Amino acid sequence: MPIPKKVTLKMIADQLDLTVHTVSKALRGLPGMSEHTRNEVVALAAQLGYRTKEQERSMAVEQIPIYSSKSRRFAFIVPNNELAFIHHSLYEGIKFRLAEFGHKLEMLFAPQGTVSDSQFIDWLGENEVLYLDGFFIGPMILPPVEAKLMELQLPKILLNYPPPIAQVDSVIWDVSSAVHQSVHYLVSKGHRRILYIGNVRMHRGFRLRWHAFQEALQLEGISVSEEQHLTRLQSKETYIQQLTDLLEKEKPTAILVGMEHDLAWIYYGCSLLGRQIPQDCSLIGLEHAAPELIPDLTRPKLPVKEVGVRGADRMLWRISNPSLPFEHIRLQGGFHSGATVKDIT
Repeated sequence: MPIPKKVTLKMIADQLDLTVHTVSKALRGLPGMSEHTRNEVVALAAQLGYRTKEQERSMAVEQIPIYSSKSRRFAFIVPNNELAFIHHSLYEGIKFRLAEFGHKLEMLFAPQGTVSDSQFIDWLGENEVLYLDGFFIGPMILPPVEAKLMELQLPKILLNYPPPIAQVDSVIWDVSSAVHQSVHYLVSKGHRRILYIGNVRMHRGFRLRWHAFQEALQLEGISVSEEQHLTRLQSKETYIQQLTDLLEKEKPTAILVGMEHDLAWIYYGCSLLGRQIPQDCSLIGLEHAAPELIPDLTRPKLPVKEVGVRGADRMLWRISNPSLPFEHIRLQGGFHSGATVKDIT
């Protein structure tokens, strides 16, 4: 790899057959090129070790060492079952960022089910966890296992919403602001009878979504009663029955889905009553990415990969600043207006 200080914009431009001006705009996030071109510029700059003055100043403020004297080994710990989109996206973000500094990342599966202390110790030994330079704790790991991981005396970053008094740095996308964005958008389009769907007891993040929904409605002067919403999800048969009952009883003009991968069931439940989206009922889903079947879904943009990148920065910061207080970082994304919300004003 070339010495980073000797890499110039012209070198990058020459390799990609672009102008220096285009390369400069790409690295500063300015418009004027295709996303393909921008991605090529960013990838080559990262490969060559080039950083803009803004990046270097940011790293200096965060006390992140730009050039590492040795390659470090980190692990991203994920649930021991089928991986979700968020795990792959987080892994890509962490790996991309750490690779810029010459560090390595591997993926480890957390112990499955309820584990005893001795089983957990065996897992640590089998995976050489205690020899890592640090590790990242992914979402959806069982709480008892997550608690054991957070007790380990190694640099760690929780990529989840932290439990109370957690002694760990955390980075996560801000679902509270995402829910507020969604409710505000629906109200701006004339909707005041909004049905919330989501299991509010399964994970910390799901509880935060429900609390944010309650707060957002109250700020709009709309009363909230849990009985008027679908917050206890069981079997799919019960789900559909509860959904159709609420649609008939409450007659919502819009639905906010707080859980991922439930959109097909929402469409099915509405179709049973002859209701179409968005003609009869608008829809917003808190999906981590645009779903294939509904690519123009109205949704808040959850910056999942960006959380991985920011988590990697926080890890390097923690290693350089081991005695400073813990911090909990939430990243707010934008909003995609989409085609599944009808204006009824």
